[in-house]
Amino acid sequence: MLHNGLTRRDFMRGAVASGAALGGLTILGASARGQGKVVRVALIGCGGRGNGALAQHVEAAKILNDRLNLGIEMKVVATGDWFKDRAEGAGARYGVPKDRCFGGPDNYKKVMETDADVVLMATAPAFRPLHLEAAVKAGKHVFMEKPVAVDPPGCRRVIAAGEEAAKRGLLVVAGTQRRHEKGYIETAQAVVKEGALGKLLTGRVAWCMGWIGWSARQPIKPKTPGDLVRTWPNWVALCGDHICEQHVHNLDIANWFAGRPPKSCVGFGGSARRKAGDMWDFFSLDLDYGDGVHIHSMCRQISGCWDWVGEELVYEKGRTHCSGGIKPQESPIPKDLPYTADPEGKRLFGGHQQEHINLLYRLVKGLPLNEAKAVAEATAVAVMGRIAAYTGQMVTWAEMMEDPKKKPEVYSLTLRPTAEDFETGDFPMPKELPDPAAIAVPGRP
Repeated sequence: MLHNGLTRRDFMRGAVASGAALGGLTILGASARGQGKVVRVALIGCGGRGNGALAQHVEAAKILNDRLNLGIEMKVVATGDWFKDRAEGAGARYGVPKDRCFGGPDNYKKVMETDADVVLMATAPAFRPLHLEAAVKAGKHVFMEKPVAVDPPGCRRVIAAGEEAAKRGLLVVAGTQRRHEKGYIETAQAVVKEGALGKLLTGRVAWCMGWIGWSARQPIKPKTPGDLVRTWPNWVALCGDHICEQHVHNLDIANWFAGRPPKSCVGFGGSARRKAGDMWDFFSLDLDYGDGVHIHSMCRQISGCWDWVGEELVYEKGRTHCSGGIKPQESPIPKDLPYTADPEGKRLFGGHQQEHINLLYRLVKGLPLNEAKAVAEATAVAVMGRIAAYTGQMVTWAEMMEDPKKKPEVYSLTLRPTAEDFETGDFPMPKELPDPAAIAVPGRP
């Protein structure tokens, strides 16, 4: 059984209702294998990233039609957001009737009841496990933004839902866009699959930058659940702190190139400049991947400091920044999959666009694609690092993700308010800066 009462029987029942066949991909309709394929898409989370994802999804269909003559007919059929006016604003751009633009804490349930084939998810990360479970139960293909959880149980829920999606033949694509960029894909093929540089020795990954625009400059003083939703990038319980919300991209690359998640983590950090919310400004982690491999992780959101966003890994025979410079013997990218925005092949589509091209390409051609486990594990590394830094203790992968008896307080750690709490609205508002009690302090009881 999955969290929230989602059973295998529910999935089987949903499969019959949606016309899915176990062991094969969900069929979009009678014409899904030939010309004139209709793809119905819905959006949950109608802020900037959600609107961007929807525009890129629609554009992906145009690109595939122009390049491969696939004849995809894209229809935006529903939108959902905590705030109905945002849902209506997003829907209006694509002619979605107002009665198909849903608001309120249960907006995602109403979206799942529509005839959408694909659901795009761009709400606050705390909602992702619950929404993914609902989408899989409803037989929907999914694009979900990163990160996909804020605590250990949430990460495990996403992995479990992804496994059920695979059994149902449903596609799950994540917003860890480096996984869809040609430079990263071909470098990973050369280094990880073909062993071009030999054994991994060590490395560093970072997302160090200045103040970011969505961070509040003055205390938010939330009074309602809606106040938290509107300002979610400032709250640990909703975004997981910026180590999850942003640095997850780099941690995903570390996992990808190491071929596994780390065995353990120690770290530190703190809050020095923020004036609102309850997050830290910087983190520094030592990720132990076993076999003597340690990768240093850094992330920071403080202006006026040295900035670097990227990855650098050291191998026996050289080093790589993970995106380009090393060509594989054979590219894993299908030869007909569009990757360039110009006929000369000099200008690549950005990763945000490419992830939607890849989703629709595989959906229409009946090919599998499921990134739930990879993005959940990258998110879990960020969560593990946050817990280690907040507490000043070593945290292991086994005690957080595998064995509930090793350290129950880590395995079961659940941040509040949860997605389910938001549906009832019955929870206290979190403490906020400048109150020192709002911030985690290592060693403080």
